[in-house]
Parts: sequence; C-alpha cells; structure tokens
Amino acid sequence: MSTNTLRMFLLVLGASALASAAPPFDWQVVVNNGETVPGDARKFNSYNQPSLNMDRLVVFRGRSKGGQGGEPAHGVFTRDMAQGTPLVTVFDRKTLVPQPNNLESMFIEPPSIPRIDMRSNTIATRGNHQPTWKYLLPDGTETRVGTTGLYTNPFGPLILGASNMGGAPDLGFFAVPGHPGLKFDVFPGSPAVTLGATLVFKGNYTVPDPNNPGATLGKTGVYFRHLKNAAIPQTGGDPVGPAGGDRPVLPIANTDTRIPGTTTRFGSTAPPSAAGLFAVFAGFDNEEHPTKGGIYLAPLLWANPPLVPLVRIGGQVPGEDKGVGFNKLGEGVSFDGRFIAFWGAWGTEVTSLVLQCPADGNKDLLAYCKATYPDGFATTVPVHQGIFVHDILTGSTRAVAKSPDHFDDFVFWNFSGRVPGVGESDETGEAARWRSASFVAVSGLVDGSLIDRTFHAAFKARKGQVVDGAYVGPVDGLYLRKGPGNDREIATLVETGMDGFFIDPAAVDPLTQEHLPVTAMGIERDGFRGNALAITVSMGTEEAGWAGIYLTVAPDEM
Repeated sequence: MSTNTLRMFLLVLGASALASAAPPFDWQVVVNNGETVPGDARKFNSYNQPSLNMDRLVVFRGRSKGGQGGEPAHGVFTRDMAQGTPLVTVFDRKTLVPQPNNLESMFIEPPSIPRIDMRSNTIATRGNHQPTWKYLLPDGTETRVGTTGLYTNPFGPLILGASNMGGAPDLGFFAVPGHPGLKFDVFPGSPAVTLGATLVFKGNYTVPDPNNPGATLGKTGVYFRHLKNAAIPQTGGDPVGPAGGDRPVLPIANTDTRIPGTTTRFGSTAPPSAAGLFAVFAGFDNEEHPTKGGIYLAPLLWANPPLVPLVRIGGQVPGEDKGVGFNKLGEGVSFDGRFIAFWGAWGTEVTSLVLQCPADGNKDLLAYCKATYPDGFATTVPVHQGIFVHDILTGSTRAVAKSPDHFDDFVFWNFSGRVPGVGESDETGEAARWRSASFVAVSGLVDGSLIDRTFHAAFKARKGQVVDGAYVGPVDGLYLRKGPGNDREIATLVETGMDGFFIDPAAVDPLTQEHLPVTAMGIERDGFRGNALAITVSMGTEEAGWAGIYLTVAPDEM
C-alpha cells in the first residue's frame, strides 16, 4: 500500500469514527430550518455565520426559500440566547430604509454578514436598496442617490451610519474624507462597531487620474465615524431623523497612506475589526503578492491616527527556523481588545487547485461563474500556512495550528461579488470573482478576564489529499485550542461526517428517521465572545437537509 493510499485510508477511518461519536460540546439551537421567519409564513432555510456579544445576543443574516413565484424572505435578525427570547427582526424586505429617505424606499437585502459590538447590543450591517434621496441640481433637474449604506442601532431605532450619498446637499458629512462632495462607491465586506456608537468600516471610491485626463483611479481605505443621537439638519427644511447626527467620517488609513516604516503607500486595505478604543486591519502594498504591509492597530480618537504594526510581511513565523518570515497574511482579523487572531503563510511550496463553480446559491451569481469559468478556476494555496494569535500587551505571536503538522489547509474558496447588471448578487460590494478566506475567532475572556496571557481560538480547517487539482474525500471542521503553550490539545467542535443529531435533535431524515451527517459549517471572526461561541452547521443533502445556527460554551480548562 502506497503512503498516499494509506493516508487516505486513515483519514476516512478517522472520519467514520468521529461520525459515530458524540461531540464533547453541548449545543443550543439559536435558529434552524424548523423556525418561521418573523412576519412571514415561510421557514428559514439558509444562514450566514453569526456574530454575538458578551451577553450572548446573536445577530445573523437569514433567508427562506422563494414560494409561489415570490422572492425569498431575507433579513437581519437577533436572538438573546441568555434570556431565551424570540427572534427579533432588525430589518427585512418589508422594512422602510431609515432617513434620509424621501422616496419611501424599502430594503432589498443585507449583502454581507452583520456584526455586533462586543460590549453592547449595537449591531452593524450593510443594506442595499433603491435610491432613497432625491434633490434638485443647480440647473433644476432632479437626481436620486443612496443605493447602499451601513446601518446600525446604537440609540434604539435603526439608523444610517455611512452612505454613498456624500455628494448631496446637507449630507456632505457622509463624503470621503479629504474629498468634499465625493461619495463612497461601495463598502466592501462587513462593518464593525465598538464603543456603543462608533462605526468602523472599509470604503471604496473613485478619483480622477491626475496623469491621464478623463480616466479615473480606484481608491480604498478604512474609516470610522462617531455617531450621536441627533437628527440631520436640512437647509430650509426640518431636520430628518432618527439619525446619527452630522459628525463626519474620519480616515484611519487609505491608499494615499504610507505603510509604516516604508515610503510605499498601501495598495489594499481589508475590512477592519474593532474592540474598545481600537481598530485592527490588514493592509498591503499588493493584495495578491504582498511584499510590504501587515496587521495594524489604530486608536479611534482622531483622524489619521498613528498605526502600530503588530504582524508584518517578512516577520518571523513562530516555531519556524530563524529568518523564516510570513509572506501572506489573512484579511479576516479577529480582535477582542487584547488578542488578535489571523491566518498566515510562509515558504514557496504550493498546492495546485482547480475550483469548480458551486452547485447552489444565487442563480445570477452561479450563472455568471459558470459562464466565466466553464472549465474551473486554476489557483494555488501555500503548503505552509497556519492560524496564529498575537498578544498586543506582550507583543508575542503564537501558533495555534499549522499545516501540514495539524491540518492540510486553512484556506476556503467561494465565488462572490457583484454580477454586472444584477443588484442582489452583491456579497462584497466589489466585482464578482473567486475569493479565498480563512476563518478564525479569538476570545481571551473565556475566564472573564483579559489580564492574563490565556486565550482560546476557534478556527476552520481541512484534512485531505489533493488529486488532479481537487480534494478527494476531505474532512472539514471547526476546532478549538487554548493557548499559549504547545502542550494544549486541539478539540473538535464539529466535523463533516459527524452525527448532526448531537448538535440538533431535529437533524433527522423525515422519511427514514435516520440521523443526518454534518456536511458544512462556518464561523465568523466575531462569533466567539466571552465563553460563548456561535456557528452555522448544515446537515444532510439538499433533498433531505437541515441547517441552523448553534451556540456552545467553551470550557476554561481544556
């Protein structure tokens, strides 16, 4: 028997053994396919990864199937798992978009994962809709603006926190900082929120190219805005509200900012995370092939705050030979106020993959993917990669798990973005393409305190062998490790093939009454707060399937 054949046999054997064993974690149902969407007769059937705060208030994006030719129910919802209260709708397709809205426009969809302040009940989410604001141009013609924005609820009602209508009269505080009257184009990814009423986000915008008359340049950056409980003043009219006041958007860093310690400007920035007075974000000279940049900490006190480098491209990889540095760092950074969890890679060895378009999901996005990549999308992933946690108090970085020592891959792919001419395919705010992501969430507060060096990190990983560009019989899972220290065991939260009944007793085939196996799972960077961890899990097949969002408590001792 060859080494590869033996390895495949052991993986399959291990997966079978796990499928028959009950996991060591107790799971609570936040929502599942048996629950009716609030205000709708249909039941939920899909969910994005949830976020939650220290008080176990869970926020998520969920939807139903379509029915009788109608569009599916689609919205953002919360559930208080500490109190066990019913689901609450933050907004859905029947919700009026908050002011400024003189066109009575309704939400179309939330195009990204909602997030929540770690220490308050304030949520933050993107929302897409038809134009919300009409006004007259100087020549007397009418124009309409406001098709996307960032929405939040720090003062009770849902309000607009950032918008793409910064060029409209009286709404200049929404404009791109340093560019009066210039609106943001899109807000890629998901906004973060901290301090109860401070929105932190990524924004893209377009400026004239000074070296090429008539051409434009795409710009990007990370920003924040302190909201206040006040209406928006209107020249010659009544203030509009409820609203977040008229404080301006403030810059943290953008593609005009020099990377600390260099003369090179950022070429890309990633959607930030935030906790307390600080935001953290990843920024590089080149998103695909970085040679400079890293992960930075910024105080949310004033415009263009000093950026503190935490982990750099070229920085030493923990546990590797001296001089072995990171050559890639992940964009999805998890932050709890002290600990920062991230994905990193090193070395030159790669594994070649050919990615096939997904079989289900948004029909317009699927059609565009298949038309663009009929034979699949060829790419590579690093052989040497891992999950790491940086402690901003001690300045130390520690490895949580690596490949190929613990797992084979921490990178997961999806085809997402805006399909040309289609509104509801917009997942990221940017053009549709193949994207890779790693998934990790960190909490130093499992024991209720951030004063010690102990943290817990939950992450997604894969075990399997690649044959002809595709994984054969891979085992995907969510795992939990306590740190620091190399003597800690990696605990399995959930894996493909595991008996779904132990996570949700309703995960049973209605015809055969057989337990459904776990087929997919997800975790988001704000999905681990205090000692509570919330995830998505899918079980069974499309014909006889079940899914939901589930919460468990991480033990202090592991």
